[in-house]
Amino acid sequence: KGVHILLAEDNELNMEIAECMLQKEGADVTKAWNGLEAVEIFRKSIDGEFDVILMDIMMPKLNGLDATRKIRSLKRLDAKTIPIIAMSANAFVEDMMNSKVAGMNMHLAKPLDETKLIEALKQCKKDERVN
Repeated sequence: KGVHILLAEDNELNMEIAECMLQKEGADVTKAWNGLEAVEIFRKSIDGEFDVILMDIMMPKLNGLDATRKIRSLKRLDAKTIPIIAMSANAFVEDMMNSKVAGMNMHLAKPLDETKLIEALKQCKKDERVN
């Protein structure tokens, strides 16, 4: 509840499903339809506005890995610390490693499992309190 999430997803149905899951739990969702839009929305936001980013990997204009790298390179404090969770139909070890190397905190397989999604968000909040 009360978590502000930047949701980057280019597939309309996947966007709707993820948004519904998140809003049902009380999250505030801002949508980005590609990686470039996600970077711009984050760049224009105020420091700390978003609590977490859910980032699809395969998107047009800028894929999720490159979008994450761009966000992490921004000259603002929250760009280095905001949890970024990968969402991908590709869930092999190599895919998870690529996500980690790009600067993502976690990797969720698609189709999204609501329980795993909520647990990942809770883990991000717990990790935030530890740091």
